[in-house]
Amino acid sequence: MKQLLQWSIIIPALSWILFFSGLIDNSSIFQIVASLLLILSVMSAVHHSEIIAERVGEPYGTIILAISITVIEVSIIVSLMLSEGPEAASLARDTVYAATMLILNGIIGLCLLIGGLKHYEQNFSVSSVTIGLVSLVSIIVFTLVFPTFTESVKGSYYSMPQLVFASIACIVIYASFLFAQTSRYRQYFLTVGDDENEDAVEPIAIDNKTFYTSLVFLIVSLGIVVLLAKTLSPTIESIIVSYHLPKTLVGVVIAAIILLPEAIAAIIAARKNRLQTSINLALGSALASIGLTIPSVAVVCIIMDMPIILGLDIKSIVLLALSVFTVMLSLSKGKSNIVYGVVLLVNLFAFVFLMIYP
Repeated sequence: MKQLLQWSIIIPALSWILFFSGLIDNSSIFQIVASLLLILSVMSAVHHSEIIAERVGEPYGTIILAISITVIEVSIIVSLMLSEGPEAASLARDTVYAATMLILNGIIGLCLLIGGLKHYEQNFSVSSVTIGLVSLVSIIVFTLVFPTFTESVKGSYYSMPQLVFASIACIVIYASFLFAQTSRYRQYFLTVGDDENEDAVEPIAIDNKTFYTSLVFLIVSLGIVVLLAKTLSPTIESIIVSYHLPKTLVGVVIAAIILLPEAIAAIIAARKNRLQTSINLALGSALASIGLTIPSVAVVCIIMDMPIILGLDIKSIVLLALSVFTVMLSLSKGKSNIVYGVVLLVNLFAFVFLMIYP
């Protein structure tokens, strides 16, 4: 009974009650309350994911969280595309692009900066970074760059065979990455160095009851985050439009909400001197965000005969290339540096600034 009265269980339950009450639709006050409950539900998801990660060990804990976040992303994108129709043809591209920029520049940048400020210098496995970035670069080019330059269909679209090929390529690359991370080269993704966990506490024994409770309420928390984000998205869009800001910012806000659990978990890991875990979370999330979201959305679009815009414009491609290149250089030596974090965060601010002032 005591376990059921924890905040991480009460908050998602209250969020579900508010959602089904119907009060959110007609009251700005309840929309504010829903926004607060959404953030707290994200915190609940982080709490439960940490318990699960403690039980299953690395890198499986980070994989569970990354795939859970991707399920949220796919659910929101597909539901909005089905409700808005052709007007949402670029939503998948905008959200995935925003998520990638937020992960590469925001999450990794904050982890390098915060971890460096507290611990001066942190170690991580170069081999794991190389595997992740090689996979990520290929998936990015297949999904967000090539559609701009292909000639089968006019515009930033793939033809049907091209879309099928790109989707299969994403799944194959992501599956091979998971195989490397969990089996063949698992040692690359584990904590490195004797001093890596110098500030970490001793592992906590997680019993079966706590583990399964956290597993259930991780799903419950992520589920209500999906529903509240979808419910509040028209309000977010109206606020953005009222300030004469570009509608593409909606994708950034949605991506930020989706990635909040992972960002918090990664920053906490960096503060505890477990930068390897932070990098596993960030790169794994970026790969899952593109490698699973695009194929999932593509299947829906093919079945429902809906258009999907994937190709980025030249300015966005340059910003994305700058971000990937900067991350590659920042993580090429196996040691962190606060300068790398600052540069990545400046890249993130440039991404948002140039979206508002194109």
